[in-house]
Amino acid sequence: MSPSSVAITVMDYTPDHLEEHTFSDLGDCLPYRDTPTVTWINISGRLDFAELKLLADHFGISPLILEDIQDVGQRPKIIDADRCLFLSARMLDTPDKLPTKIAAEQLNLIVGNGFLISLQERPGDVLDPVRARIRNTNSRLRSRGVDYLAYALLDALVDRYFQILEIAGEKVELLEDDLLDQPETGHLGQIHHYRRSMIILRRAVWPLREVLNQLERRESHLITTDTVPFLQNLYGHIIQAAEEIETYRDMLSGLQDLYLTSLSNRMNEVMKVLTLAATIFVPLTFITGVYGMNFRYMPELDWKWSYPLFWGISLVLSVVMIVFFKRKKYL
Repeated sequence: MSPSSVAITVMDYTPDHLEEHTFSDLGDCLPYRDTPTVTWINISGRLDFAELKLLADHFGISPLILEDIQDVGQRPKIIDADRCLFLSARMLDTPDKLPTKIAAEQLNLIVGNGFLISLQERPGDVLDPVRARIRNTNSRLRSRGVDYLAYALLDALVDRYFQILEIAGEKVELLEDDLLDQPETGHLGQIHHYRRSMIILRRAVWPLREVLNQLERRESHLITTDTVPFLQNLYGHIIQAAEEIETYRDMLSGLQDLYLTSLSNRMNEVMKVLTLAATIFVPLTFITGVYGMNFRYMPELDWKWSYPLFWGISLVLSVVMIVFFKRKKYL
């Protein structure tokens, strides 16, 4: 892997001091393992196996964790190894605030004694609020350990979940109003897009509940008692997000039923008008079929413009019917 394909940022801090660096070579961040400060190493991009092996050997990362780092398609999980704690979560974002276009990637967190390593698939993330808190000397984050830093990163992910849910909720409510007002064919496609977005959110949120549930039980020696209340609060937030997702999924199922019902009612109205028109012309058609046009005295037969008049009336009648159907939105 070329050095330019991986970006490494290091934030090394104490309550009174902060160092922030950007590296392209993995070896530049290795000395921070032995510092007495709190160190956050963020790696953007995919490391090859040799680089991962170097990272694992230096920071004491289990080979089992290396396999999970390479598998970017897995569900959120937690592994409590002897010397470090591995957390995996889904990082979601929406470009241009479009809930139908959710970008998802895996975020891996390795929590060790005095350091935290985060690995993401590509540059760009939702972790800037955490960086801003670290830069603030009055922030609680500066006086806490790596377990609180891990909580802060997970909290940033969950906050982004809620932002996406808020955007999606507004769109779903607008869609509901449109369906009640005038259902259209394009609405069904929107419903399917929003349902797919809810599936992406659900796959990120539901497994994360299990991860936070294990964290708040303080089964790892790396999680201190002071951080547990914050993890419990975050667990409550993820439960709330899961409930909102289920609510929107039920709403979308109801909107699909509403669309189909509205379409059926509209079709019934169309059939009612067409049936009425057909009923009026049925006896006229019957009489015409029985008697034909075989009358002795028909003044129109002697008119010079009878034939053009006949076609003119036919065309005008056809245009009037088409305009009428379009205004009624039958066509």
